[in-house]
Amino acid sequence: MRLAPITASAPRWPSVAFPADLAPATARLRAHLLSRVGPDGAVRDPCHSRVLESALLLALLNRTQSEPTGRNRLAAYLAGYRDSSNPLDRLLARAALDGRPAAADLPDIELFLRQAPDFTGPRKRALLHAVLVLLGAAPDAAMPAAEAFDLRGLHTWARVQVTAVKAVLAHAHRKPHLIDAHDLELLRSTQRPGTVWEGNLLIHLSVLHALAPLSGHQHLITEGIGTALQYQRPDGGVPFICDEDTWLTATAGLALHAAGAPAPVIDVIAERLLRLQQPRGGWSYTEHAQLADVDCTSAAVELLHVTGPDIHRAAISRAVGALHALRGPDHGFPTYRAGAPSEACMTAAAVNALSTQGHNQHAAVEASLGHLASQQHPDGSFPPDWSSSRLHTVFRATLAALRHPSHATPDSPAQHITRRTTRLVLDTQNPDGGWGQQHGQASDALSTAYALITLSSHTAEPGPAARGAAHILTRQRTDGSIDSIPDSIGPRPFGFTVPALADTFTLLALGHLSHRLTPAAARTPLQPHSTLAPRHRSEAVTNRP
Repeated sequence: MRLAPITASAPRWPSVAFPADLAPATARLRAHLLSRVGPDGAVRDPCHSRVLESALLLALLNRTQSEPTGRNRLAAYLAGYRDSSNPLDRLLARAALDGRPAAADLPDIELFLRQAPDFTGPRKRALLHAVLVLLGAAPDAAMPAAEAFDLRGLHTWARVQVTAVKAVLAHAHRKPHLIDAHDLELLRSTQRPGTVWEGNLLIHLSVLHALAPLSGHQHLITEGIGTALQYQRPDGGVPFICDEDTWLTATAGLALHAAGAPAPVIDVIAERLLRLQQPRGGWSYTEHAQLADVDCTSAAVELLHVTGPDIHRAAISRAVGALHALRGPDHGFPTYRAGAPSEACMTAAAVNALSTQGHNQHAAVEASLGHLASQQHPDGSFPPDWSSSRLHTVFRATLAALRHPSHATPDSPAQHITRRTTRLVLDTQNPDGGWGQQHGQASDALSTAYALITLSSHTAEPGPAARGAAHILTRQRTDGSIDSIPDSIGPRPFGFTVPALADTFTLLALGHLSHRLTPAAARTPLQPHSTLAPRHRSEAVTNRP
């Protein structure tokens, strides 16, 4: 996600072609994000409440007739979604509050599931079936086929989630023989008082529901409910995950670097990431989780590279080794586990990380770009990823392709990628200058930021980028932050909200854009004694704007 090079095909743009308030708006957003960097280098923003987990917790409290205060707060939160425009949220809220809904309330489940990668289909269908069963909203459906509960090749989170779903459905369909001692031991192993296993409330609640009908587990259920209620938000709901602060910290560091933030601040962020690197070389989305992933590892590598490739050589080398350990025989990369299906977005992320190593990774990057090009659709988009905006993979694939020298070679995979991504972005700009998550949808700041990075990295003409920048500025609040609908997904295709990501990716986009502008007006200069430009590293930590 770091800055792309200035080239003959992507020369600097005249600053006069862009909104006059672009530089001060960028400075305000940069100052806002800088203010979120803690003394320890972390950028923190708790995950917001979600209907799915809130409905599951309310059902559990109703089942156990416990925690009346927590129950009332959950019910009040869900009441606000009884008439939600989101069909699934509306269904879950009504089911949790009222019991079995009318058939007319059931959304098009197959249409919903098509937003997730194909290889996850059977598992996600079973998960949704289990949730509807627990809420009394399940259509009359048969027990899912055995393939939905196959643990082979799954990472640890998926193994627990699938086992919990199997237990819930086995009980509902009166097939207790499907659950064995190993299944129960796996589920019980995730329960520790006061700790949400791997920071994932959805798995935590799924396990509690799976164990609730079984004798001898009341103490685990009581303690698990208490743990879940520790994360009840002020609005009464509970979130999907506790936080994704490691991912946010790495991406915020890259955005601040791209937007010209003081080097000492970026160094403190890098030091935070170094402390969180796992023994095998990777990073997880939060310090509360052990399972590393390609996305967080790749972003951390890029951040360490821009702050000091020689200083951080050992850490980067270990991380590159961790990425190669996950690489598939097709030269693509999965999200979590070696042997899992490769994904376009993760492949683009890994290529951006591996390209920091120059010629040493030249062959690996070229092969992975070939895989990435093979996954691109004719319209320039890619299969679903961890974002509800199709432009998320688009911008990351564009940056990945531009890193490789073969981009200048006619008909190379890298050139195919950028030609198609650029055409997609140019062809789908809305009349208001922004972009939506999917073609024809209303513009939002995050999708517009992704499009702006794509254009700033590759296109020659400034007009579309100027209109996109003008649209983004209309989404800026007075405190410098950005107003946007969320686009994060987990587990796919369920959306969740971490608001600071809108600030992070918008600043990243404005940083990429500033890099393309003529130097005189590319960004607002930082004064020597500004709180944004500390003279000593200690000031970078303690004197926040």
